[in-house]
Amino acid sequence: MNYKIIEPKELGGNVFEQVGSKWMLITAVKDGKANTMTASWGGMGIMWNKSVSFCVIRPVRYTYEFVEASDYYTLSFFPEEYRPALNLLGVKSGRDGDKISEANLTPFDTDNNTISFKEADIIMVCKKLYYQDITPDNFVNGGLDSFYPKKDYHRMYFGEIVKCMVNEK
Repeated sequence: MNYKIIEPKELGGNVFEQVGSKWMLITAVKDGKANTMTASWGGMGIMWNKSVSFCVIRPVRYTYEFVEASDYYTLSFFPEEYRPALNLLGVKSGRDGDKISEANLTPFDTDNNTISFKEADIIMVCKKLYYQDITPDNFVNGGLDSFYPKKDYHRMYFGEIVKCMVNEK
């Protein structure tokens, strides 16, 4: 594990590919225990003159409780060879057992009571700044309700990227 700390604006690559195609893990710690989930919706940019991430989590997800309870979360991006682990972490719940061990990932402390995984290529430690619940009343164009057949609308989190690390393998 050989991570270099960089400024978020130095990060190379395509955020649309990183988030939407390669996916990421959203991880937070609550009461000394970590939980993570796979996500493919979110992004990065500038808000309030800060480098920020945004991600969305449905309240029914176990990770939601962890992000709610913590001031920080991490976003972790992996090489393609970890796709099976990301698949597993996206369909299994941490409520039912130790899915992180089952995925054969190696957690480590990153800062601010957060963890990520030694196998990740890119890690962002994010400090929660803002959240907003997505509501159907705010859908401007039709068709978005189809993403919510159970009416389990996401909560969106904005987090300041306080540490950005790239693996220099």
